[in-house]
Amino acid sequence: MTYAETLDFLYQQLPMYQRIGAPAFKKDLTNTLALCEHLGNPHRQLRCLHIAGTNGKGSVSHMLAAMAQAAGMRTGLYISPHYKDFRERMKLNGQYIPKKTVIAFVEDNMDAIQAIQPSFFELTVVMAFDYFARQRVDLAVIEVGLGGRLDSTNVITPEVSVITNISFDHMDMLGHTLPLIAAEKAGIIKPGIPVVIGETHPDTLPVFEAHAHRQNAPLYIADQLLQCTETTSDQPAIAVYNVSAGQQSWPGVRVEAGGPFLKQNLRTAMQTWRLLPDIPEAAMRQGLEHLRQLTRYMGRWQFIRQNPLTLVDSAHNEAGLTAAFNQIQTMSYRTLHVVTGTVNDKDLNRSLPCFPDNATYYFAKANIPRGLDANVLREQAAGFGLRGRAYSSVRNALAAAHRASAPDDLVVVIGSVFVAAEVL
Repeated sequence: MTYAETLDFLYQQLPMYQRIGAPAFKKDLTNTLALCEHLGNPHRQLRCLHIAGTNGKGSVSHMLAAMAQAAGMRTGLYISPHYKDFRERMKLNGQYIPKKTVIAFVEDNMDAIQAIQPSFFELTVVMAFDYFARQRVDLAVIEVGLGGRLDSTNVITPEVSVITNISFDHMDMLGHTLPLIAAEKAGIIKPGIPVVIGETHPDTLPVFEAHAHRQNAPLYIADQLLQCTETTSDQPAIAVYNVSAGQQSWPGVRVEAGGPFLKQNLRTAMQTWRLLPDIPEAAMRQGLEHLRQLTRYMGRWQFIRQNPLTLVDSAHNEAGLTAAFNQIQTMSYRTLHVVTGTVNDKDLNRSLPCFPDNATYYFAKANIPRGLDANVLREQAAGFGLRGRAYSSVRNALAAAHRASAPDDLVVVIGSVFVAAEVL
């Protein structure tokens, strides 16, 4: 098989959440465990961190991987979904898994794949475990795909479990209340394994406390333990924070990132770092300051053009969109242009009220089968006072936004990981 043929097999033959949504989400870990058993249980050979949450889990995963890389560790990072390149999902010290390794994995295990019939996600998770084990990584940072309890990544026993926050997303699979969603995320808490919770919320903290108590897992609530204050930065691409915990302090922590969740994500990542004694403070600082360079971190609060300033962000649920637009409203610009699209299983009654009604909109369908028709989105958005035109593609919508913009306007691409992916 060529690499293109291998990707075609992965995308077309296996149930893929990005393409078809909920039917690709498997309700148990049977297939993952069967694939792992076939491969000699590579997940048991890995020293891991396990990162879950509604928003911020990708950012926290990248932060922790960058710290480990800066400490000289051979660091594996598994994330999902990918933006431009399938191989973004599996990185070793910031480098994508080689194409020949992807081909060899599929070819060598085709009989097992056909017998077990895993989903796309199940197969890619086990591919990552196998790759990291063969490469003898010192630390594997594993981001949960969806939920936690039944997520394919939840076969690992990590050194620390991390849950960034809880908001409404994927309610059809995880539950329609915050405690129900939290219970699914809390499924990654393991017996005796420390767990870091990023944010205190009255509806979800009791859930985490109960799960941690049952599992005898030490519980650390990041926003109760760490104070984090932004200070002046000398570079536009770098945010600077003074961080403290009791008598300890870390002044002038520089982070190569931005966005409304940065403070929360930094707090969560640093509390997790405090539980990892083999990553010194200098490596923590160096990793965060060179986050994008070390890990190829992308798609979160990323500026891709000047004149007009063009921002791409992956926010797609109620909490993420609200925070993003709150921060956007503090920026200086003449007119706001928003390029947006979504998938057909999102609750628009929750997401559309998060968009400001003082912007010009460019509605587009993401180029995946689950993409919501742009005209349907435009009609739904009009009911919330959001006005604009529908376009045949994200690329055309962005081009139209740029044509209509003055140099001092702001163009924002937001609403879906898949919309962001098409313009990166």
